[in-house]
Amino acid sequence: MRYRHTVGAETYQFRDLKDLLAKASPARSGDYLAGVAASSYAERMAAKMCLAEVPLKRFLEEHLIPYAEDEVTRLIVDTHDPVAFSEVSHLTVGDFRDWLLSDAADTAALSRIARGLTPEMVAAVSKLMRNQDLILVAGKCRVVTAFRDTIGLPGRLSVRLQPNHPTDDVRGIAASIIDGLLYGAGDAVIGINPATDSIPALIDLYYLVDEFIRTFHIPTQSCILTHVTNQIQVMEKGAPVDLVFQSIAGTEKANRGFGISLAILQEAYEAALALQRGTVGQNVMYFETGQGSALSADANFGVDQQTCEARAYAVARHYSPLLTNTVVGFIGPEYLYDGKQIIRAGLEDHFCGKLLGLPLGCDVCYTNHAEADQDDMDNLMTLLANAGLTFIMGIPGADDIMLNYQSTSFHDSLYLRQLLGLKPAPEFEQWLAEMEITRDGRPRSIDPTHPLLAQGLRLPRAA
Repeated sequence: MRYRHTVGAETYQFRDLKDLLAKASPARSGDYLAGVAASSYAERMAAKMCLAEVPLKRFLEEHLIPYAEDEVTRLIVDTHDPVAFSEVSHLTVGDFRDWLLSDAADTAALSRIARGLTPEMVAAVSKLMRNQDLILVAGKCRVVTAFRDTIGLPGRLSVRLQPNHPTDDVRGIAASIIDGLLYGAGDAVIGINPATDSIPALIDLYYLVDEFIRTFHIPTQSCILTHVTNQIQVMEKGAPVDLVFQSIAGTEKANRGFGISLAILQEAYEAALALQRGTVGQNVMYFETGQGSALSADANFGVDQQTCEARAYAVARHYSPLLTNTVVGFIGPEYLYDGKQIIRAGLEDHFCGKLLGLPLGCDVCYTNHAEADQDDMDNLMTLLANAGLTFIMGIPGADDIMLNYQSTSFHDSLYLRQLLGLKPAPEFEQWLAEMEITRDGRPRSIDPTHPLLAQGLRLPRAA
């Protein structure tokens, strides 16, 4: 179906809904690279005005990627909840924006409609929104998950403690874990990106983090961010697996590039559930996404990168994850050129994920060849924290020495919590106080005889 909009004496035509969504997207380098972006500001504004008039129902009728050719499309269609959708089914995209910004769209209403929204609907409405609109609406969403602690409660900001090491040295990892815990990081997950895919080495890492958690009775969960098929193998071998991780994308072809399918994710999900390792909940999955992943795999099928990203959230949502985060600036300037584009993308991703009912966090990051710096990341993480971000990354010095990119530090999460009065997950907050790591909610000076320092570096059995 063709779409058109007239501005003054000029009529702009868009060949289909996919083209309209792409042309309405805020400018970003990835869409220019893909050849789908608007050719001028005037065309972009005409596309936005045309998109505002499209009924939300149209997205159930016109699929961006054919149902018969893509299992992500089939998942989106087959799991759509018409009852949840009925509350907003009469609206156009523009009307939906107005409703989201109104008092009628409170936390309860947004929770009711989440399963009735498709990724394409939320991507579409985000394209009509200013940054402040994305922040305001996301701040009204509430998504709560649990495993050994409870993530996403009001007034809370969790932190993934990311103790990566370029050679998987267990003492180096242990030192980073201790450092992060002393700054109050780690309530989202202690998650390691391993340098190796060796199954015995991965099992050693699982036991290392599990020993920390058990020895100090930490109400958190571990995750080793290796390929999902490796995690299935280590579960079969009896390793102490808490969360199952996988990077995912918004099309079947892009997911094949990651070496996965929905069937593989389902197998891993069921295996992790069967372990019953959670204490306050059983959300057992952890997903990472990022704008540009489908295009970088030549698997976007002419869909703009932000809409592809939103489609990945439908995959994540299907498995009720404890955590999902966009690694917003990790791929590089080919997809998000500078600080402005990274900031916009981070706000879009958080808004779309939360509106779809996901516990959305963000790796606020950039590569060293992007036109961005740490001040841009300060801006983005401050905006996201005000928008109700579920969790942020905690990396020693904000410099990931294994993956070679710039992210956020233990100090950054401390800044956000102090600035905005945010707290860790309640179970973790209590543990920090009991361990005398915090006093009145703030980190305190630690004596060298503190158990974490006195015992922690002796824990790694593979040292």
